[in-house]
Amino acid sequence: MPPQTSGLPFDFVFGAATAAYQIEGAVSADGRGPSIWDVFSHTPGKTLNGDTGDRATDHYHRWAKDLDLIASLGLDAYRFSIAWPRIQPDGRGSTRALGLGFYERLVDGLLERGIEPVATLYHWDLPQALQEEGGWLNRETAWRFADYAGEVAAALGDRVRMWTTLNEPWCSAFLGYGSGEMAPGVRDGGAALLAAHHLNLAHGLGAQAVRARAADAEVSVTLNLHHVRDAPGETGDAAQRVDAVGNRIFTGPMLHGTYPEDLRRDTAALTDWSFVRDGDLAEIAQPLDSLGVNYYHSELVRRRLPGAPDKMAAFPGCSDLEFLPYAPPLTDMGWNIDPDGFEQLLVTLHHEAPGLPLVVTENGAAFPDTLADGRVRDDDRISYLSSHIAAVSRAVQRGADVRGYFAWSLLDNFEWALGYSKRFGLIHVDYETFERTIKDSGHWYRDLVRDFKAARGLAGSA
Repeated sequence: MPPQTSGLPFDFVFGAATAAYQIEGAVSADGRGPSIWDVFSHTPGKTLNGDTGDRATDHYHRWAKDLDLIASLGLDAYRFSIAWPRIQPDGRGSTRALGLGFYERLVDGLLERGIEPVATLYHWDLPQALQEEGGWLNRETAWRFADYAGEVAAALGDRVRMWTTLNEPWCSAFLGYGSGEMAPGVRDGGAALLAAHHLNLAHGLGAQAVRARAADAEVSVTLNLHHVRDAPGETGDAAQRVDAVGNRIFTGPMLHGTYPEDLRRDTAALTDWSFVRDGDLAEIAQPLDSLGVNYYHSELVRRRLPGAPDKMAAFPGCSDLEFLPYAPPLTDMGWNIDPDGFEQLLVTLHHEAPGLPLVVTENGAAFPDTLADGRVRDDDRISYLSSHIAAVSRAVQRGADVRGYFAWSLLDNFEWALGYSKRFGLIHVDYETFERTIKDSGHWYRDLVRDFKAARGLAGSA
């Protein structure tokens, strides 16, 4: 058995993940409507080099071969997202049969190959028509999401068991409406808090809609939780304050049915929280079958030094704080590599919500990969994945109920505002020809999964 997996349970699931706008392309095919990312990426100055997801990796037309690649890696499951604008181009009303048909073919293709489909309903591609009505600042968007979720569950619920309502609502709210570095590009701390509440509400309503239309559904939400430590010498509550607006603004209402008092207090200058109406918290706090956890790096925070620039737009109420620069080694994103922080985050979540299974829904790293002689020698990525899978194993040994691990990402893809400049994939993509090449890390991951299965005598491990 690989040493990284020695503590994992017998039925642990290994997979890989993607997101619709990052890989599908075909943005005008089969009646798809525009999303906020179509508009944002086509706005000059919003993305590096003016890159857009118009073509991405052309997965919409190459999905069958991509599923063959997943099968060749021996993975148990594939986590993909569904593009809301393909299903309801205007974000409401009747569904597009051709759009649903794509995902039906995708799901059927996964099942034919013995791969579990894991569907994410929202990975940031809000229909632009809803954005023109206020987007996540409009309370009604939460109900539109629930309608959409119910329609998709009705179409796919006989074949898809595992459902995720939202992926990383923190990014949608605080990068989309706080710092403005992501679509729709709004810079307003109070707006970000309002968007976060409506996303929470959408999750609760969406979870109910999925369960109403798919009897066997297992419902989750995926959060990119921040593992934040106080910097050496910090004697205040800096990390706690970042934790409130970075994590507990979602885990509070979703897991405990309340917004933390310190969060309300620290953001009182931005909002009076009157947008939380009677009954909202009960709608949000739906029981979860698991909690998805995305992790890439950790943070060190302290009081901002006099004269230092305020770079905390994504953390409303924290303008007097600052994150310290990362210490090497760093990934190509400039993020630190901290598997110990990952382990502690999983253990902390276990103690906060005992009995709630956890699934690592994204974990991976970007490095400046080079394709040479038909091969990508990405030893840095192998080291990153190995150390973080080992961290999951240690967390399990400390009591955390972690059920699965999904590498980010299956394919190199459109990395949002950074365009095509960063590569996270287990599989290299030539963005001119769309040729796929499994990297050394992909082969390593395949072997790790194979050996894990073999050690447990599981079928198909040869």
